[in-house]
Amino acid sequence: MSYRDGLARAGPKRLLALDGGGIRGLITIEILAHLELQLRDALGRGEDFVLADYFDYVAGTSTGAIIATCIAKGFSVERIREFYLEGARALLTPAPLWRRFNYRYLHGGFTAKLKAVLGDETLGDDSLRTLLLLVLRNADTDSPWPLSNNPRAKYNDIAGPESNLHFPLWQLVRASTAAPTYFPPEEIVIGGKARKFVDGAVSVYNNPAFLLFLMATLPAYRLCWPATEEQMLLVSVGTGSLLNATDAVKASQMTLLYNARHIPSVLLNAASVEQDMLCRVFGRCRFGEEIDGELGALRGAEAEGGVFLPKKFTYVRYTPDITQAGLNGLGLSEIDATDVQPLLAGGSVAELQRIGRTYAERIFDFGHLGAHAPGASAAAEKVR
Repeated sequence: MSYRDGLARAGPKRLLALDGGGIRGLITIEILAHLELQLRDALGRGEDFVLADYFDYVAGTSTGAIIATCIAKGFSVERIREFYLEGARALLTPAPLWRRFNYRYLHGGFTAKLKAVLGDETLGDDSLRTLLLLVLRNADTDSPWPLSNNPRAKYNDIAGPESNLHFPLWQLVRASTAAPTYFPPEEIVIGGKARKFVDGAVSVYNNPAFLLFLMATLPAYRLCWPATEEQMLLVSVGTGSLLNATDAVKASQMTLLYNARHIPSVLLNAASVEQDMLCRVFGRCRFGEEIDGELGALRGAEAEGGVFLPKKFTYVRYTPDITQAGLNGLGLSEIDATDVQPLLAGGSVAELQRIGRTYAERIFDFGHLGAHAPGASAAAEKVR
């Protein structure tokens, strides 16, 4: 079944948004593996049931773009895990010393892996089983580029030579993961000119959840799916929250090098939190950790009142706290938080997978999905 067939399907719409976060995407994969397994059991389906059978629209930024594309292709999470681990090994090939002034790692091996899996498929290829949203950043225009395969969108007329649907899928995924200083940009020919694209995480959409909701509902995007708690579910999965409060740093230590190292991650986290907060304000948050001491978790009574009622969708946010205190709370005190927090912590693969599995097993409950949980209503049972 192609994503085009699903556009006309009646019933509630289910959206899945996946954050960026480098190798910490392994946390995301283990959370999704648990969700896929639980759905199979609850719906009485076998191993042929995959997340593309449940979700209608999947979005991803950076490492989330890799996973989202594989889900839209109809891969099981087990297969995604295998591909991701192979790709990670290829991705972490150090660049020659004379190249490291521009970027730290080579991309040829990872590009070859993408081409081997995606071949000549384009963004508009009928092999995609769900709608797909990938977030890139156009370095030439200094602007985020959210690209989807929605055939109704303004720039997606498949008959037009400049249609976004003609872009090679492997190239869009590669561009969305081209983190500046880590990897070289990806050049995509548009209108006869090579445009340079970099990681979509270098925008306000490292967490693409609220953007996904807008692209599914706003008239400008021409999908116009109904926005109510009963008719829309949005599941957002992060790669771990890690902001650490500390008073150990002295003002004299906050040098140019210190700021160059810390400010990007601070901005990425701030953007992700903002997207999460917007989802909790406009949606009915049924699960999500506390945002801060003033807002709380914006669930239940905390989220009532104001001008944003009735709520526009059911919302769930899954992302573990990967500070040392958070790991201790998961019973993983033997894992050193400083080993698993870096974006390219290639030596901590097993630890990242343990964090994802432990977190998912501890927190997941179908009650989080509200009316969209299996058995909650007849509409919830409508899967491909």
